[in-house]
Amino acid sequence: MTEDMSSHGCGLTLYTIGFGQKSARRFFSLLAEAGVRRVVDIRLNNVSQLAGFTKRDDLAFFLERIGGMEYEHRPELAPTKDILDSYKKKRIDWQEYENRFRQLMMERSPETFLSPDTMNHACLLCSEPKPDRCHRRLVAEYCRSYWPQLTIRHL
Repeated sequence: MTEDMSSHGCGLTLYTIGFGQKSARRFFSLLAEAGVRRVVDIRLNNVSQLAGFTKRDDLAFFLERIGGMEYEHRPELAPTKDILDSYKKKRIDWQEYENRFRQLMMERSPETFLSPDTMNHACLLCSEPKPDRCHRRLVAEYCRSYWPQLTIRHL
């Protein structure tokens, strides 16, 4: 059985998800099946037409209606436009992106405004389909550096 300890009150679980390459049905099913309570949107731009069903106001509505989940936008957990553009335009590689983003997180100190209670069974949201080259993985790992009992699950 692959059940994590958080279901028994012994740990914390933080999920991550990217909406890219997912249908609305798949996206909301993954969240509901995982038992996500709050979606924490860590995109810089959450109102773009490219966001489809994950545009800010629509997403908050769907989350509440479909799964009774809360929605929260935390742009302070997003990369700066400069870091993001430098990576997208191939002026920096992934390693440099990670280094700059980790430095940004240390400067912003999210551990001062996030808490294990609010992040337990929360899900970090961005657009990248996979977590390996995505800032949501870096944010989750940063949180785990402050909360060692944190289990990270990528949906």
